[in-house]
Amino acid sequence: MVLDPVPRDFRVVIDESVRDYGDREAYIVKTKRETANEPAEYDHVTFKRFKEETRILGTALLDLFPAGSHIAVMGENRFEWCLSYLSVITSGDVVVPVDKELNKEEICHVLSESGACCIIVSDKIYAKALKDALPELPNVKLCVLMDKGDEPEEQIGEAKLTRFDSLMKKGRELLEAGDTKYDEIVIDPEAMSVLIFTSGTTGVSKGVMLSQKNILTDMTSVMQCLEHTCEDSMLSILPIHHTYECTTTFLVSYRMGVRVAFCDGLRYIAKNIAEYRPTMMMLVPLILENLYKKIVDKAKASKFKWFMFRFLLGLSGFLKHFGINAGKTFFKSAHEAIGGRIKLLVAGAAAMKPEVGKNLDRMGFKIRQGYGLTETSPILCVNRDSGNEFESVGPAMPGIQIRIADPDEEGRGEIQAKGDNVMLGYYNNPEATRAAFTEDGWFRTGDQGRMDEQGRVYITGRIKNIIVTSTGKNIFPEELEDKLMDIRFIKECMVWGDNSDGDQEDTKVCVTVFPDYEAVKSAAEEAGESAADEKELQDIAARYIWGEIKRVNKDLPAYKRICGLELRDTEFEKTSTNKIRRFKVSHDKNAIRK
Repeated sequence: MVLDPVPRDFRVVIDESVRDYGDREAYIVKTKRETANEPAEYDHVTFKRFKEETRILGTALLDLFPAGSHIAVMGENRFEWCLSYLSVITSGDVVVPVDKELNKEEICHVLSESGACCIIVSDKIYAKALKDALPELPNVKLCVLMDKGDEPEEQIGEAKLTRFDSLMKKGRELLEAGDTKYDEIVIDPEAMSVLIFTSGTTGVSKGVMLSQKNILTDMTSVMQCLEHTCEDSMLSILPIHHTYECTTTFLVSYRMGVRVAFCDGLRYIAKNIAEYRPTMMMLVPLILENLYKKIVDKAKASKFKWFMFRFLLGLSGFLKHFGINAGKTFFKSAHEAIGGRIKLLVAGAAAMKPEVGKNLDRMGFKIRQGYGLTETSPILCVNRDSGNEFESVGPAMPGIQIRIADPDEEGRGEIQAKGDNVMLGYYNNPEATRAAFTEDGWFRTGDQGRMDEQGRVYITGRIKNIIVTSTGKNIFPEELEDKLMDIRFIKECMVWGDNSDGDQEDTKVCVTVFPDYEAVKSAAEEAGESAADEKELQDIAARYIWGEIKRVNKDLPAYKRICGLELRDTEFEKTSTNKIRRFKVSHDKNAIRK
């Protein structure tokens, strides 16, 4: 498939969206939450109004800072975030999307490294971490608070505080006075326009430089693979600073005339789905797996329900072979539970259990899985309607090349990519940039995978995570983690290699587990056991988990077998897309049971 024409820049995208969808609703914004006595209130923002407001905010920013300035945006998924992002990049400035979950030290690193002179932030995130960080950020001259409120007069460090409404008021006054700075800006589509710092699962984050051409190329590819229309609506759930959510939910939706609503938070997902009734959602696999688990748990309420669930699941799968999609009829209540209008669910940012995707598909949900990285704007591959394999992330999108470098005897090698969606490089880090590309210009993803004859890509692991034994065997932690996560007593786990016994001993494969103590308690009660305290409960958990691990080991070759177990009391620290920060996990060798 040949890539469709790519718009020159985001000003063209905004103009074309206004031309095609001007008075249609671009965003539905909740201005007042529902109470016991009063209904919720909403603001309906049209494409035409959004364009005018980007011009207003862009004019205000250009009056304060010259074109080319670095301006950070930090906050929850909300209208002001989207408006700020597009206002900054259509002003010729560089936007720096910042993860709202960062702590003070991480915020200082990102804002210092990026050279941001201004940050637009929600009041909640400002109070949580940014306020304490500002005195240590002499480069930040202005802090704009998104929420409505009294004009802040406080000066913190070098930063003056102001309000979003105040900045918009200033922009309107400048336009009324004949200011044309914004209108006269000419965008360079190949220059850095977005500077986003990676989530750092394996070490210190790096600043990824993306151009408007990079992002627009990826958007155009996505649009050819997924069926958006202006009749669709999206619910923005995943962290919007992340390129996956930003590109696919925010930017693609705007270009396609799709209405976007914003989730009030992860615990409100079900409520917001019922409230906005979206037709499409971009999700991480964990959300889909939790959805499936709830459906299964409900079916297990009685033996008859469980029998009928499995029978209808099998029958639906059988009928699919003849082009009959009976899932929506057989599992109508499951569809109604998520709004009743969902026509597409896309999973990305992590691996999805194949059986979950397969069974949701049998239930009548259209599930697609994709793969990409921040450095590739981000999507590289996505499953299509035809030839969909749930073990695979699909073939490369139009305009993108994928190859498997130096494949082993099983066809596994590093996944490498080439295309106009690939980043310009790492900010102020030429050494890391050189290391990220091959001599012939292919981007090294750092992911291990294989490709079938149809060009579909299968991810097998992260190269940096591979455990290499002294005999040269490669062990992929993710492969073992997938097997272990089927153990009902495990909530989270991370497989790692232990070399602490020195050069004389081969690497031992170990696993650190955060147990599902509710499942452990339930199983213990069924077995007539009880725990007097947390220590006894942990001992029972270790015994049950180790018993299950031994069963898993029976089906593994000797060098892959797990011979060490360590329990932890808390969940693993994760990135905003729910990936474990492996480099931050320490191991207590005394806790390992062999």
